[in-house]
Amino acid sequence: MKTLYDVQQLLKKFGVFVYVGKRLWDIELMALELDNLYRAGVIDKQTFLNAKLILTREHKVEEENN
Repeated sequence: MKTLYDVQQLLKKFGVFVYVGKRLWDIELMALELDNLYRAGVIDKQTFLNAKLILTREHKVEEENN
């Protein structure tokens, strides 16, 4: 998993489709959904941390661009 698209595909496997309309908000909502999946024990720690790292990076890039 290396890109935001990969994180979207991970969430999609669990029936989570995120589209708010603004990329920054989408990233924030994906992070919340990822937290919920991890707390529910559906995804392992390594997958969770990797996805959170990607979301954090993408969030920072998006903030810098706006």
